[in-house]
Amino acid sequence: MRLHQQNPELSAYLVADEVIDHDHPVVRELAAKLPAQAPDAYSYAELAYEHVRDTVTHSQDAGDERVTWRASDVLDQRTGICYAKSHAYAALLRAEGIPAALCYQRLADDDGTNPVIHGLVALKLPGEREWARQDVRGNKPGVDARFSLGQERLAWTTRPEFNEVDYPVLYDVPHPVVLAALKAAPDRPHLWRTLPTEL
Repeated sequence: MRLHQQNPELSAYLVADEVIDHDHPVVRELAAKLPAQAPDAYSYAELAYEHVRDTVTHSQDAGDERVTWRASDVLDQRTGICYAKSHAYAALLRAEGIPAALCYQRLADDDGTNPVIHGLVALKLPGEREWARQDVRGNKPGVDARFSLGQERLAWTTRPEFNEVDYPVLYDVPHPVVLAALKAAPDRPHLWRTLPTEL
């Protein structure tokens, strides 16, 4: 699949905003600590990936009813669903000058019912020509996502026979339907009933 930028300007994928608030002290502090263990951009991107994947719990898996969406809140409260965790990872990447985009899949149950949008991050490391998608959702039995620039190691691969889709667009800001669902949800059970089913 050929990924393409919604915004043609690469600099747009470095911007701090209300959601990917990498200018916030919580994000800046963590971004400043990680490079001590990471001598280059690749190592930093992998370390930041593992930090978000492994130390920020997926709220559904953990039974946490809080809804987070702002990167600094995700990192501070250490909880969020896939979209929120993607915002946090994108913020850590952008904080160190690594372009980061938000991208999405549509997944479904094994019979093709109950479609839902799943959030990912794509990054572009120095010297790389292509964007590489990453999934920081968090592993559990049956899910083994890993950082990879070559062959993708996402939580799930799409199955066209069940109308699952890899959306090729790389967004510099969260998709409006995703952000609206997050902001409108008073708690995760409500969010789970109102997750977007398509973009």
